[in-house]
Amino acid sequence: MASITDDHQENFGIDGNINNCDEKAKLNSDTQRDTGTVVERGGGGEEKDMAPLAGSSIHRSSSRPQLDLSGAAIQGTFEERDPTILLPNQSDDISHLALDIGGSLIKLVYFSRREDQSINDRRKKTIKARLGISNGNRRSYPILGGRLHFVKFETIKIKECLDFIYSKQLHRGGMDSRRWQSKGPSTENTVIKATGGGAYKFSDLFKERLGISIEKEDEMNCLVAGANFLLKAIRHEAFTHMEGQKEFVQIDQNDLFPYLLVNIGSGVSMIKVDGDGKFQRVSGTNVGGGTYWGLGKLLTKCKSFDELLELSQRGDNRTIDMLVGDIYGGMDYSKIGLSASTIASSFGKAISENKELNDYRPEDISLSLLRMISYNIGQISYLNALRFGLKRIFFGGFFIRGHAYTMDTISFAVHFWSKGEAQAMFLRHEGFLGALGAFMSNEKHGLDDLMVHQLVERFPMGAPYMGGNIHGPPLGDLNEKISWMEKFLQKGTEITAPVPMAPPGTTGLGGFEVPSSKGDTLRSDASELNVGVLHLVPSLEVFPLLADPKTYEPNTIDLSDRSELQYWFTVLSEHLSDLVDKAVASEGGTDDAKRRGDAFARAFSAHLARLMEEPAAYGKLGLANLLELREECLREFHFIDAYRSIKQRENEASLAVLPDLLKELDCMTEETRLLTLIEGVLAANIFDWGSRACVELYHKGTIIEIYRMSRNKMQRPWRVDDFDIFKERMFGSGDKKPQPHKRALLFVDNSGADIVLGMLPLARELLRRGTEVVLVANSLPALNDVTAMEVPDIVAEAAKHCDILRGAAEAGGLLVDAMINIQDCSKESSSSVPLMVVENGCGSPCIDLRQVSSELAAAAKDADLVILEGMGRALHTNFNAQFKCDALKLAMVKNQRLAEKLIKGNIYDCVCRFEPAS
Repeated sequence: MASITDDHQENFGIDGNINNCDEKAKLNSDTQRDTGTVVERGGGGEEKDMAPLAGSSIHRSSSRPQLDLSGAAIQGTFEERDPTILLPNQSDDISHLALDIGGSLIKLVYFSRREDQSINDRRKKTIKARLGISNGNRRSYPILGGRLHFVKFETIKIKECLDFIYSKQLHRGGMDSRRWQSKGPSTENTVIKATGGGAYKFSDLFKERLGISIEKEDEMNCLVAGANFLLKAIRHEAFTHMEGQKEFVQIDQNDLFPYLLVNIGSGVSMIKVDGDGKFQRVSGTNVGGGTYWGLGKLLTKCKSFDELLELSQRGDNRTIDMLVGDIYGGMDYSKIGLSASTIASSFGKAISENKELNDYRPEDISLSLLRMISYNIGQISYLNALRFGLKRIFFGGFFIRGHAYTMDTISFAVHFWSKGEAQAMFLRHEGFLGALGAFMSNEKHGLDDLMVHQLVERFPMGAPYMGGNIHGPPLGDLNEKISWMEKFLQKGTEITAPVPMAPPGTTGLGGFEVPSSKGDTLRSDASELNVGVLHLVPSLEVFPLLADPKTYEPNTIDLSDRSELQYWFTVLSEHLSDLVDKAVASEGGTDDAKRRGDAFARAFSAHLARLMEEPAAYGKLGLANLLELREECLREFHFIDAYRSIKQRENEASLAVLPDLLKELDCMTEETRLLTLIEGVLAANIFDWGSRACVELYHKGTIIEIYRMSRNKMQRPWRVDDFDIFKERMFGSGDKKPQPHKRALLFVDNSGADIVLGMLPLARELLRRGTEVVLVANSLPALNDVTAMEVPDIVAEAAKHCDILRGAAEAGGLLVDAMINIQDCSKESSSSVPLMVVENGCGSPCIDLRQVSSELAAAAKDADLVILEGMGRALHTNFNAQFKCDALKLAMVKNQRLAEKLIKGNIYDCVCRFEPAS
């Protein structure tokens, strides 16, 4: 194989380290980039020409240790969202860190694990045994539960990068913040994966400063591996960008290949990707990000890439570029399809004007330069796509930087030259392809089989709140970490916010000098590119009863409508003060709680402002995402359960009147009782602290008075009324009696009357008919929603007054005092059908059924009835969801806007929607 010489490198364009000319000889001897050849690196560092292999991935050496999965077990409780998988027999450290060191930027990807917080939960073990779940999963996962982080630094500030690695002890496998000062294990034999020219140039520096060795990985291998991983594993990774509008594209994994990957770094590489580990570098250009930055620095005196980009946003290129209209007297050249505003010659006007450089505005120069380079990259990319018959082109690299004008220009070029047949798409993690690929190249990462439903993305939520003493390692910036407990470190009962080291006007992420963002918003860097932390949750699965998971869309409300977005942002903002009051009260109203409550309010308001400015900043936005963001923000400020005391009071009040309700129900005929039960569920669903209208009701009466008032207004027909269809399924018609459902999944909503007076009596009726019942509740608290941890205690109290509930609870292992050996808790050992409780895998008022707990997925295996209750689960999300089994959706509408949009009705209208198995 002939290597690319220095001259070839200059002419063909390399997207990596073009600035490090003194390293070119070394680069050429170690990394070969022949066009038209699939390059695979062997375990010993040798390179081979080889034919593409179907389904192959980055080649790994069999001599290096692999993950030892023997004895693997999930550790955790109902309260944990991200349970850790422990590998007790794994002797080698899991790879925690990889870098892509380019000529302009260092991109760093690192993995962090969670500590073991296992609790011996006997109820949970019993449920697992009954559902046939081994160690919390129905299969073994060759991955660890944890988080994947993305950070960047300017290459010229590599010492800051080294300090960051040292402060977090990433070269030693990562360390807990409470042990950050400890010496830790030796790094004498530690090897870190890296790609890019800097992996060669700075190898000695890493050895000298951190005591670690750099193992170089081929850039093209890494780029392709990183892109393939993201496109397969992240649901909303790819998007189009035309005329300022971002639209996310969901790509079928079976239809991903082939595609053209255009990586725009200092130079540009164009790679035809045919599969995992199968690719060809088919072209490139030396006119790329380095060209823009280099010429921009000479022409405008800008000191950073981001400053140059910011300058372009205020520019007018018409003062420098020669347009078609300039040539044709302001007219279009319609015969060949050119409008008057089309650029005929970049910088062309400078020829005919008697001006010096100082006579031109730097803003105009920057924009003209940006358009010239972006147009050319777009055109060359399309020509290469045309050459190989490719319709899909993905653009990556930190030249794009999430910059709207850059993406629009590239998209316009591809659309123009292809006459709309080809499509330019961009990647949210665009700059981290190489670093992620280097991370994936380590055979010890164990992420090969990761699926899209096992990843949850969370975003930096650094609150605009400072002060207090620093405890623990200093932080470069509040945005550089994801955990509030890393930003607001706890010491005793005091929560303090570390003071950022970075001077005003910088992000602290590698020290970029950036303009301040609009308002009180939050950005992860100088651009509109927002990259969060990927939480790896191996216990999440796709709900198996979805009729078609590929077409399933949880969100009912479309927030792409600007007025709709504004309305819901207003609702959340107006509810914020009441939420903060409840959160502070739940922590005893201490000064510490007030301080955290203030910080939460500032942080969440900042996020709302950020998303109002650019709704797609964090990926595709739905109402469920907004509500989840609010709950996540609360948890990060250590408000674990803001409505704890309220839920306890409402549970006690409801349980006190439950016996009388059950006696009343038992005196009714079956058909009358069924209607009364459904009315009871709808009436009890009025209790929702997430609704402002309902909060006002709480000031007008007791919980029982409100419940009775709601019951008295239950008059049919309801706004959506399928009760008669549901009744026929339950009882049949004439002499035809249907079989009872085998197992019902009841997705419960709020604490208090909702579950106690609404859903528990309905569950009791199903149990009476011989149907197994699984109560599905939140894994984590959200508003006054009941959690899976709380349900067993509620059931135990209710069972004191009901033989049906007591027998079912004993059979389902919910009564601790009735617990026997797990082996004896099978269905055969009890005359009662079981009542069980499982967590749903989320901590939000809504639920995305593409990501549910493994327990729920196992429980769904034998289920033939799904009952979704409450606005969040049955209206905000899943109102249009289709299932393989019978589905009943019950909710009282407590928001006027939702009533008008969804059911053409009014507030307090009721929804009883029954859909037979599809």
